[in-house]
Amino acid sequence: MATLLSSLESQARKHLKEDTASFWTSAELVSLFNHGIKDLWGAIVDLNQEHFQTIDTSNVSLAASATSLTGVPTDVFRVLLIEPADTTVAGSSPYVLFRPADYNAPEFINARMLGNQDPTGGLCVYYTLTQAGAPVAAPTVITAPKLSTAITLRFVYIPIIATKAASDANPIPGESDNALIAWVVAYARAKERPDRSIDPVWINIYATEKKNLLVRLTPRQTQEPEVVESLFSGWW
Repeated sequence: MATLLSSLESQARKHLKEDTASFWTSAELVSLFNHGIKDLWGAIVDLNQEHFQTIDTSNVSLAASATSLTGVPTDVFRVLLIEPADTTVAGSSPYVLFRPADYNAPEFINARMLGNQDPTGGLCVYYTLTQAGAPVAAPTVITAPKLSTAITLRFVYIPIIATKAASDANPIPGESDNALIAWVVAYARAKERPDRSIDPVWINIYATEKKNLLVRLTPRQTQEPEVVESLFSGWW
Protein backbone atom coordinates (compact mmCIF):
# COMPACT_ATOMS: atom_id res chain seq x y z
CA MET A 1 0.00 0.00 0.00
CA ALA A 2 1.47 3.34 -1.04
CA THR A 3 2.20 5.80 1.77
CA LEU A 4 0.13 8.96 2.05
CA LEU A 5 2.00 12.23 1.65
CA SER A 6 0.63 13.30 5.02
CA SER A 7 2.47 10.37 6.60
CA LEU A 8 5.66 11.20 4.71
CA GLU A 9 5.30 14.79 5.89
CA SER A 10 5.19 13.60 9.51
CA GLN A 11 8.37 11.57 8.97
CA ALA A 12 10.11 14.52 7.32
CA ARG A 13 9.14 16.76 10.26
CA LYS A 14 10.92 14.41 12.66
CA HIS A 15 14.16 15.08 10.78
CA LEU A 16 13.37 18.79 10.82
CA LYS A 17 12.68 18.55 14.57
CA GLU A 18 9.27 20.14 14.16
CA ASP A 19 6.48 17.64 14.78
CA THR A 20 3.85 20.39 14.78
CA ALA A 21 3.78 22.88 11.89
CA SER A 22 5.31 26.19 12.89
CA PHE A 23 8.33 27.28 10.85
CA TRP A 24 7.32 25.09 7.89
CA THR A 25 3.66 24.93 6.92
CA SER A 26 2.09 21.74 5.65
CA ALA A 27 1.48 23.42 2.30
CA GLU A 28 5.20 24.19 1.97
CA LEU A 29 6.28 20.64 2.61
CA VAL A 30 3.61 19.12 0.36
CA SER A 31 4.76 21.47 -2.40
CA LEU A 32 8.31 20.19 -1.94
CA PHE A 33 7.05 16.61 -2.06
CA ASN A 34 5.46 17.36 -5.43
CA HIS A 35 8.74 18.69 -6.80
CA GLY A 36 10.49 15.55 -5.59
CA ILE A 37 7.81 13.34 -7.13
CA LYS A 38 8.23 15.03 -10.50
CA ASP A 39 12.01 14.69 -10.33
CA LEU A 40 11.78 10.96 -9.64
CA TRP A 41 9.06 10.55 -12.27
CA GLY A 42 11.33 12.06 -14.91
CA ALA A 43 14.21 9.74 -14.03
CA ILE A 44 11.95 6.66 -14.00
CA VAL A 45 10.41 7.56 -17.36
CA ASP A 46 13.89 7.59 -18.88
CA LEU A 47 14.41 3.98 -17.80
CA ASN A 48 11.96 3.07 -20.60
CA GLN A 49 10.39 0.34 -18.45
CA GLU A 50 6.89 1.84 -18.89
CA HIS A 51 6.05 2.19 -15.19
CA PHE A 52 3.53 4.90 -16.07
CA GLN A 53 2.23 3.53 -19.38
CA THR A 54 -1.41 4.37 -20.07
CA ILE A 55 -3.58 2.73 -22.73
CA ASP A 56 -6.53 4.75 -24.05
CA THR A 57 -8.88 2.85 -26.38
CA SER A 58 -11.92 5.12 -26.42
CA ASN A 59 -11.04 8.82 -26.52
CA VAL A 60 -8.60 9.26 -29.41
CA SER A 61 -9.66 9.03 -33.03
CA LEU A 62 -8.78 10.13 -36.54
CA ALA A 63 -11.80 11.68 -38.20
CA ALA A 64 -12.59 11.39 -41.88
CA SER A 65 -10.62 13.93 -43.98
CA ALA A 66 -8.79 15.10 -40.82
CA THR A 67 -5.11 16.01 -40.68
CA SER A 68 -4.67 15.52 -36.93
CA LEU A 69 -5.97 13.30 -34.15
CA THR A 70 -8.87 14.33 -31.93
CA GLY A 71 -9.34 13.51 -28.25
CA VAL A 72 -5.63 13.46 -27.38
CA PRO A 73 -5.40 13.56 -23.55
CA THR A 74 -4.03 16.75 -22.02
CA ASP A 75 -1.53 14.82 -19.86
CA VAL A 76 0.38 13.24 -22.77
CA PHE A 77 4.14 13.47 -22.29
CA ARG A 78 5.43 10.74 -24.61
CA VAL A 79 3.63 8.62 -27.21
CA LEU A 80 4.52 4.92 -27.26
CA LEU A 81 2.07 3.50 -29.79
CA ILE A 82 -0.83 4.47 -32.04
CA GLU A 83 -2.92 1.82 -33.77
CA PRO A 84 -6.57 1.05 -34.55
CA ALA A 85 -8.50 0.22 -31.38
CA ASP A 86 -9.83 -2.91 -33.07
CA THR A 87 -6.95 -4.81 -34.67
CA THR A 88 -8.87 -8.02 -35.25
CA VAL A 89 -9.29 -9.23 -38.81
CA ALA A 90 -13.01 -8.52 -38.50
CA GLY A 91 -12.33 -4.93 -37.49
CA SER A 92 -13.02 -1.95 -39.74
CA SER A 93 -9.34 -1.08 -40.25
CA PRO A 94 -7.10 -3.88 -38.97
CA TYR A 95 -4.30 -3.26 -41.45
CA VAL A 96 -3.72 0.44 -40.89
CA LEU A 97 -0.23 1.05 -39.57
CA PHE A 98 0.68 4.29 -37.80
CA ARG A 99 4.34 5.24 -38.06
CA PRO A 100 6.15 8.29 -36.63
CA ALA A 101 7.98 10.50 -39.13
CA ASP A 102 9.32 14.03 -39.37
CA TYR A 103 6.82 16.48 -40.84
CA ASN A 104 9.30 17.39 -43.59
CA ALA A 105 10.31 13.78 -44.35
CA PRO A 106 9.76 12.75 -47.99
CA GLU A 107 7.24 10.05 -47.06
CA PHE A 108 5.23 12.53 -44.97
CA ILE A 109 5.25 15.08 -47.78
CA ASN A 110 4.08 12.47 -50.29
CA ALA A 111 1.33 11.32 -47.91
CA ARG A 112 0.02 14.88 -47.58
CA MET A 113 -0.34 15.07 -51.37
CA LEU A 114 -2.75 12.14 -51.48
CA GLY A 115 -6.53 12.34 -51.44
CA ASN A 116 -8.70 10.55 -48.89
CA GLN A 117 -7.63 6.93 -48.49
CA ASP A 118 -9.82 3.92 -47.70
CA PRO A 119 -8.59 2.47 -44.36
CA THR A 120 -10.26 -0.91 -44.93
CA GLY A 121 -7.69 -1.93 -47.51
CA GLY A 122 -4.67 -1.32 -45.32
CA LEU A 123 -2.22 1.57 -45.52
CA CYS A 124 0.46 3.44 -43.57
CA VAL A 125 -0.47 6.66 -41.78
CA TYR A 126 2.44 8.86 -40.73
CA TYR A 127 2.24 11.02 -37.64
CA THR A 128 4.30 13.63 -35.84
CA LEU A 129 3.85 15.47 -32.55
CA THR A 130 3.91 19.25 -32.38
CA GLN A 131 3.34 21.92 -29.71
CA ALA A 132 4.60 21.79 -26.14
CA GLY A 133 2.54 18.90 -24.78
CA ALA A 134 1.87 18.31 -21.08
CA PRO A 135 1.80 20.07 -18.71
CA VAL A 136 1.23 23.06 -21.02
CA ALA A 137 -1.49 21.45 -23.14
CA ALA A 138 -2.23 18.34 -25.16
CA PRO A 139 0.23 17.91 -28.04
CA THR A 140 -1.08 18.17 -31.56
CA VAL A 141 -0.64 14.89 -33.45
CA ILE A 142 -0.52 15.68 -37.17
CA THR A 143 -1.22 12.81 -39.58
CA ALA A 144 -1.10 12.01 -43.30
CA PRO A 145 -2.65 10.82 -45.53
CA LYS A 146 -6.27 11.70 -44.83
CA LEU A 147 -8.79 8.87 -44.48
CA SER A 148 -12.20 8.48 -46.07
CA THR A 149 -13.76 7.12 -42.84
CA ALA A 150 -13.05 7.73 -39.15
CA ILE A 151 -11.01 5.34 -36.99
CA THR A 152 -11.10 4.96 -33.23
CA LEU A 153 -7.55 4.45 -31.97
CA ARG A 154 -5.58 2.71 -29.29
CA PHE A 155 -3.38 5.49 -27.94
CA VAL A 156 -0.56 4.30 -25.67
CA TYR A 157 1.39 7.00 -23.88
CA ILE A 158 3.30 8.16 -20.82
CA PRO A 159 1.36 10.78 -18.83
CA ILE A 160 2.72 13.43 -16.53
CA ILE A 161 1.90 13.12 -12.83
CA ALA A 162 -0.74 15.47 -11.52
CA THR A 163 0.04 17.57 -8.46
CA LYS A 164 -0.72 15.63 -5.28
CA ALA A 165 -2.35 16.74 -2.03
CA ALA A 166 -1.41 15.63 1.48
CA SER A 167 -4.28 13.12 1.38
CA ASP A 168 -2.92 11.48 -1.79
CA ALA A 169 -0.62 8.47 -1.90
CA ASN A 170 2.97 8.55 -3.05
CA PRO A 171 2.68 7.73 -6.80
CA ILE A 172 6.34 6.75 -7.29
CA PRO A 173 6.99 2.97 -7.38
CA GLY A 174 9.94 1.01 -6.03
CA GLU A 175 9.77 1.93 -2.33
CA SER A 176 10.61 5.59 -2.90
CA ASP A 177 9.50 6.99 0.47
CA ASN A 178 13.04 7.57 1.80
CA ALA A 179 14.07 9.40 -1.35
CA LEU A 180 11.13 11.80 -1.12
CA ILE A 181 11.70 12.41 2.59
CA ALA A 182 15.36 13.24 1.92
CA TRP A 183 14.39 15.59 -0.91
CA VAL A 184 11.91 17.47 1.30
CA VAL A 185 14.29 17.78 4.24
CA ALA A 186 17.09 19.01 1.96
CA TYR A 187 14.96 21.73 0.39
CA ALA A 188 13.06 22.61 3.57
CA ARG A 189 16.30 23.25 5.46
CA ALA A 190 17.25 25.84 2.86
CA LYS A 191 14.70 28.09 4.55
CA GLU A 192 16.66 28.11 7.80
CA ARG A 193 20.17 28.31 6.29
CA PRO A 194 21.73 31.80 6.13
CA ASP A 195 22.51 31.49 2.43
CA ARG A 196 19.21 29.75 1.65
CA SER A 197 21.09 26.90 -0.03
CA ILE A 198 19.94 23.29 -0.13
CA ASP A 199 21.25 21.17 2.73
CA PRO A 200 24.26 19.33 1.21
CA VAL A 201 24.04 16.27 3.48
CA TRP A 202 20.38 15.61 2.82
CA ILE A 203 20.59 16.24 -0.91
CA ASN A 204 23.39 13.67 -1.06
CA ILE A 205 21.16 11.23 0.82
CA TYR A 206 18.48 11.91 -1.77
CA ALA A 207 20.94 11.30 -4.62
CA THR A 208 21.92 7.95 -3.11
CA GLU A 209 18.32 6.90 -2.54
CA LYS A 210 17.41 7.96 -6.09
CA LYS A 211 20.29 6.00 -7.58
CA ASN A 212 19.33 2.88 -5.61
CA LEU A 213 15.70 3.32 -6.63
CA LEU A 214 16.54 3.46 -10.35
CA VAL A 215 18.67 0.33 -10.07
CA ARG A 216 15.86 -1.43 -8.22
CA LEU A 217 13.32 -0.56 -10.90
CA THR A 218 15.26 -2.20 -13.74
CA PRO A 219 14.50 -4.76 -15.10
CA ARG A 220 10.78 -5.22 -14.57
CA GLN A 221 10.88 -8.94 -15.35
CA THR A 222 13.57 -11.57 -14.97
CA GLN A 223 11.82 -14.52 -16.60
CA GLU A 224 13.74 -13.91 -19.80
CA PRO A 225 17.19 -12.30 -20.10
CA GLU A 226 17.47 -8.90 -21.74
CA VAL A 227 19.26 -9.23 -25.09
CA VAL A 228 20.13 -6.95 -27.97
CA GLU A 229 18.35 -7.94 -31.15
CA SER A 230 20.40 -8.37 -34.30
CA LEU A 231 19.82 -5.87 -37.11
CA PHE A 232 18.76 -8.64 -39.51
CA SER A 233 17.31 -11.12 -37.02
CA GLY A 234 13.88 -10.84 -38.62
CA TRP A 235 15.29 -12.28 -41.84
CA TRP A 236 16.91 -15.37 -40.30
